[in-house]
Formats: sequence, C-alpha cells, structure tokens
Amino acid sequence: MKKMSFAAVAMAMVLSACVSPEVVQTTSVNDESLTCEQIKVQLTQLEEIRTEAAKGKTASGKNVAAAILFWPAVIGNYSNAQQALEAANKRNEVLVALANKKRCKF
Repeated sequence: MKKMSFAAVAMAMVLSACVSPEVVQTTSVNDESLTCEQIKVQLTQLEEIRTEAAKGKTASGKNVAAAILFWPAVIGNYSNAQQALEAANKRNEVLVALANKKRCKF
C-alpha cells in the first residue's frame, strides 16, 4: 500500500514538473485586421511563451528530478519546448513584419 502511494506521489511530482508551453499558430486569417495595440499585446504574450519554452530546455531542478523519476517525460518536455519556441519565433517574425507594414510605433 505504501509503495503504491509513493509511486502515485512521485508520478504527480514528475508530471507537475513538466513544462508545457503553448505552441502558437504562426499566422492567422485575422492578422491583417490587427491594430498596433493588438500586435503589441501579442508580441508580449510571445515573450511569455518563449520564456516558458526556454524553461523546458534547461537542466532545472524540476527537469533533473523528472529525468531521474520518469525519463520519457523529459524527452516529451524538450520536444514540446522546442516546437513552442520555433512557432513563437515564426509568429514573432509575422507580427514584426505586420507592425512595420502598418508603421506601428512601440
């Protein structure tokens, strides 16, 4: 019974340690209708996503603990972080180009 409880607690800790940043769409059909303020808000949100994705690619204490207790989670975590980072970078390029086209100043 105690072994089962320990396993459940360990698994919960491992899963809570996993970083799962959002993988954003690089373009949207509504991009052309975005205002400069909306572009600015989205660029700020992308920075938050990049920060979260970077956490998934580092050897933080949580990631090391996850690797020790359940190594497949680390592989999935790293893969998701990489996808989120690439998508955020591409989305950033789209938004910066759109901001330049609209002559946004921020």
